[in-house]
Amino acid sequence: MAVFVLSLLLLSCRTQAVSGVLKLLPASLTVLRGDQARYTCTTTKTTAWDVMLWELNTTVVVSVSRQYGVLSSSIPDVTAEESRGPNGDGWTLVVKSVQRHHEGQITCSLQGIEKKTASLFVQEKGSVKVSGGNATALKGQSVLFECQAAGWYPQPLLQWEVDGKKLSQREYNLSSGEKRNSLFTVSSNVSLTATRSSGVACLASVSALSTPLKSSVRLTVVAEVLHDEDDRMLPLALTSSFAALLLLLLLGICTVLCYRQRIQEKGSTKDALSFEESYDSQRLCANASGGQVNVGYMNEGAAGS
Repeated sequence: MAVFVLSLLLLSCRTQAVSGVLKLLPASLTVLRGDQARYTCTTTKTTAWDVMLWELNTTVVVSVSRQYGVLSSSIPDVTAEESRGPNGDGWTLVVKSVQRHHEGQITCSLQGIEKKTASLFVQEKGSVKVSGGNATALKGQSVLFECQAAGWYPQPLLQWEVDGKKLSQREYNLSSGEKRNSLFTVSSNVSLTATRSSGVACLASVSALSTPLKSSVRLTVVAEVLHDEDDRMLPLALTSSFAALLLLLLLGICTVLCYRQRIQEKGSTKDALSFEESYDSQRLCANASGGQVNVGYMNEGAAGS
């Protein structure tokens, strides 16, 4: 009886020691269809193993010999790469172009020693498009935008942005449907009030996609454009008015100067005529009396005139 108990204890200790020699990372991985998936299986240096088997959904896809390396690979896009570390030996399973049918369980096992299992999830990136293109509206008018995200797996998250700011889900509606090949299509409508010109974008994403796909259009508010043109026309109108006022002022000054010059010219002409008349009358008197004209003499009447 004591021997039997001792044997059980030794077997339990050996099982615990063996169960800790194999590690498989990552435990779960989500990738897009067409991307690469990598899993690494490592053992301690003291582990004595001969063959490592990699299984994809219970089907052996790669077998590795500790001594000779990769022995066989049943799928062209699936292989294994050696990865040695300071704490032990390791091999990495590489699925070069993941497809939807690869989704499931990844298993790494050392024959007769231990087995570890991880999960592989495959998503699909579709397309996203805002229909109708750019829009122009009067200020205060309601504008309807429609967006469709097609060919996604699983169902994508769809959101709207206005000038980079996400809208609340209460501000737009969503409808979805599953088409062939288990791909999803999501549609959404949003009604915006035209207050100012802005960029409108529809975004679609799944968890494996690092950056959402985006479709953008432009909403142009006509009133804002006219307001900007008025702002540009105002300095021009002020400049034109000032120039016209200055021109009128110059014309007024020229008119006054011309008028004064004409008055002066008329005064000079009148004095000359008066002098000439006085001189003629003196000549007549001199001729009658036989005397000479005194040019320096001026009639009082003429001087007083």
